[in-house]
Amino acid sequence: MKRLLIINVFTLFVFGCSDLVEDLNQNPNNPTSAPYQLTLTGAEVATIVLQTGEPTREAGIFAGQFTGFDRQHLALNNYLVTTTTFDSTWRVIYRDILRNIRVAESSAIESGIDGIALGILQVLEALDLGAATSLFGDIPFDQAGGLEFENPEFESQIDVYAKIQALLDDALVKLASGTGRPPANTEIYFDGNPVAWTQVAYTLKARYFMHTKNYPAAYNAALNGIGSNGSTHTNNLKSPHGTATDDANLYYQFFALASRKNDLVTSDFFASLIDSNNATNPITANYRGNSKTNETARYNYLLQTTVVGIQPNFNTNGFAQIDAPGQIVTYAENLLILAESGARANFNTGLGHLNAFRAYMASGGYITNPVMANIKYDPYVAADFDNLGIENMDGISSDNALLREILEERYITLFGQIEVFNDTRRTQDESIVRVPMVPNVGSDLPQRFLIGNSEIDTNNNTPNPIPGFFERTSVNQ
Repeated sequence: MKRLLIINVFTLFVFGCSDLVEDLNQNPNNPTSAPYQLTLTGAEVATIVLQTGEPTREAGIFAGQFTGFDRQHLALNNYLVTTTTFDSTWRVIYRDILRNIRVAESSAIESGIDGIALGILQVLEALDLGAATSLFGDIPFDQAGGLEFENPEFESQIDVYAKIQALLDDALVKLASGTGRPPANTEIYFDGNPVAWTQVAYTLKARYFMHTKNYPAAYNAALNGIGSNGSTHTNNLKSPHGTATDDANLYYQFFALASRKNDLVTSDFFASLIDSNNATNPITANYRGNSKTNETARYNYLLQTTVVGIQPNFNTNGFAQIDAPGQIVTYAENLLILAESGARANFNTGLGHLNAFRAYMASGGYITNPVMANIKYDPYVAADFDNLGIENMDGISSDNALLREILEERYITLFGQIEVFNDTRRTQDESIVRVPMVPNVGSDLPQRFLIGNSEIDTNNNTPNPIPGFFERTSVNQ
């Protein structure tokens, strides 16, 4: 399935759209022979696979959002993983994304291209390797993607995050240069718009500061993120898709078309948080609605009941409809970064940003064509988080009640993204406020993807022994 998804997405963007290329004799799958705009496109397409494909379903199982009950998904659900389990993810990160980025950078520089194009490539690299270090821990960074390094050195996760922040800082300078914008129709997300890429870069900085629990820095970065300074909140980094099966949303490709579509369902725990119908909610006590919140529209957007259980909604107007854009870096995430990082410093700051998010959702938010009668996200007031308030029926502190609500909101809003797995690990020791998902088996939660067997076999600098599946990464210790 992984190989099928890569082929299908590359077919869509590289071979299916003639306006993306001027010379079809150039081969984007052999990056050393292609001009920079083709390898830029190749890196962006592969990013879709990493950020909306198989790795997100695996992360979702480990974060309690999905339940696997047959074949490989049953093994994942039971935490029966080996060094071959994540080989495909490792290859997408380093071969399909990073190698294309490196070649595109070299080609652009050789062609005298600087500024915006290189800034976009740096943001893509930060997105790629930020996901990599969050999932695997220590990874190759400085020596990664260069053919001259046969055995790239692994660097500590802490150092990698610091270098990613520096990379994004450099990208911001290039994006502000006003020169070197990619040719039209070669950059598939924003057509080279430096303003949009600048906002994405700031939201990524905020995301990675959240990973390292530097909440003040996350807050400051998010102030300049997607939708900041009165700008449009439509500058979301999303994967574009169409209505042909080979260019469809990757969740659609899996749940509507794949032979293994019946092997994976949405967990009862996740569904119970947003199902307002007591007759169908698998754990009615979990429903998060109240006098100010109605989750009916969001449930109908995200989920549906199929012959095997509750699954992502791939019908018209659903989260996974055939041409639905895949969520990668969004305005909603940026708002919730402001809410969480703000709440960790000051109750009123956090509440204000949470209410900004709720106002966004009350207008429909990220839900496609919602029935507005099924939407209700009225603003909260401080009393709602006081003892016995509607968001604090168990009598914890007001600060904790607010933080708990924000973390739960992130868990739902970031459904189907790698970030949910990052959140569950980042907050695992905050027992009062964390989303109370539990291990599928045993008593330990998953902590990382395992370094791929292909890397172990070919890189003499791979850690020996490799870190275990239940061994925390540095930022989560």
